[in-house]
Amino acid sequence: MRIKAFLFDLDGVLTDTSELHFLGWKRLAEEEGINFTREDNEALRGVSRRESLNLLLKGRQVTEEQALEMMERKNGYYIELVGQMTPADLLPGALKMLDENRRIGIKQAIVSSSKNAWLVLDRLQIGDMFDAVIDGNAPARSKPYPDLFLLASKAVGVPVKECLVVEDAEAGVQAAHAAGMRALGLGPVDRVGAAELVYDSLQRHTAQEILNFFN
Repeated sequence: MRIKAFLFDLDGVLTDTSELHFLGWKRLAEEEGINFTREDNEALRGVSRRESLNLLLKGRQVTEEQALEMMERKNGYYIELVGQMTPADLLPGALKMLDENRRIGIKQAIVSSSKNAWLVLDRLQIGDMFDAVIDGNAPARSKPYPDLFLLASKAVGVPVKECLVVEDAEAGVQAAHAAGMRALGLGPVDRVGAAELVYDSLQRHTAQEILNFFN
């Protein structure tokens, strides 16, 4: 099946907000007296806000009210940092690939577990480049479940077999395959090696090169 749509994760694929998430979670952890390292943060890549909190707590039991307050607190720290983003924060090769896809008629969607995807897109000034934005506010299970990608397939009007997922997280690649889609993994093989094609980044690659591989 020929690829007719690219479904992009946002964090770590088009822009690197992972550092901002890390800083937000670390600030929360310090306030709660929890040791939280960059290695701990890797386990949070691509998962929902609630699951991220569960991992950060490392088994500590909290009430639902406390959990909601902690997530809101961390989100506030993150939004403060996102407010400082500009189009210069797009990762190398990202804008060129988005432009190329639009030029050759490939549908594009954002599929992110983040509830702040639109805020980031607005700061990067690329929101109008996508045919759909499916984010953590959707009534669906987060990655590694396939729900978000299935919603994106319907939103852009392209069958799952003709959608290519671009992901930097193991959970995202798992979700893509669970949805019946192929995946381009960005990052180290030990994280995204289950993807059909793996690059270190989008830099130095073109959309046509990717299409030639999958088609």
